[in-house]
Amino acid sequence: MSSILAVGPHPDDVEIAAGGTVALLAAAGHTVVLLDLTRGERATRGNPETRAAEARAAASILGAAGRECLELPDTGVSARDPEHLARLVAAVRTHRPQLVLTLHGNDDHPDHREGAELLRRAVYLAGLRNYPGPGTEPFRPSRVLYAMGRGPFEPTCIVDVSAQAEIKRRALEAYRSQFFREAGDPLTTPISDPGFLERIEARDRVMGGRIGATHGEPFFEAGPAAARSARDLLPEAGS
Repeated sequence: MSSILAVGPHPDDVEIAAGGTVALLAAAGHTVVLLDLTRGERATRGNPETRAAEARAAASILGAAGRECLELPDTGVSARDPEHLARLVAAVRTHRPQLVLTLHGNDDHPDHREGAELLRRAVYLAGLRNYPGPGTEPFRPSRVLYAMGRGPFEPTCIVDVSAQAEIKRRALEAYRSQFFREAGDPLTTPISDPGFLERIEARDRVMGGRIGATHGEPFFEAGPAAARSARDLLPEAGS
């Protein structure tokens, strides 16, 4: 089955934007590895150890085959840093994914913006035979899909995740340090607001409605999608 690499700037980013799609792919028998660029050590809430444990639990709920972290500096991800680029190129060459999922760069968080550009550059450079790096063969994924973060965009693809909505919800609830706070807790963040998870589900419902589903996750694919056979132009029977 296909190999998929789901890349997020911080633990919980993939789950928010593409958790249902990860669960869908994993349930279909594909090997999905989650890759966090940072440990999220500068977050207002939680700490790296807590977030790592929550991330492992969430990955298990989604059915991912594994989870890794490049340990780039939180709030310091740079698409121009040679070391950051080398680490991500090495990950792409090691896992050799046919599909990469990541967050779109239309976002106010610097790591989200830089992370999207870092991924774009790494995917290209990973395919160059003479690009320096570990002793793995050059490799370039067939497809990269950018998931919706904080900034909206017109999707080129919406994945029906109706059957995975509850799984996504449970994966997000694994991040108690980020999405839950007790009354009187002074560490207030937008994502710890009691209505945050409801807003994520509301967006999924709106996107799902656009394709006649109850829940959907939107993605953007740069450039035209290739149809290499008549089968690529036709929906699956019964869909």
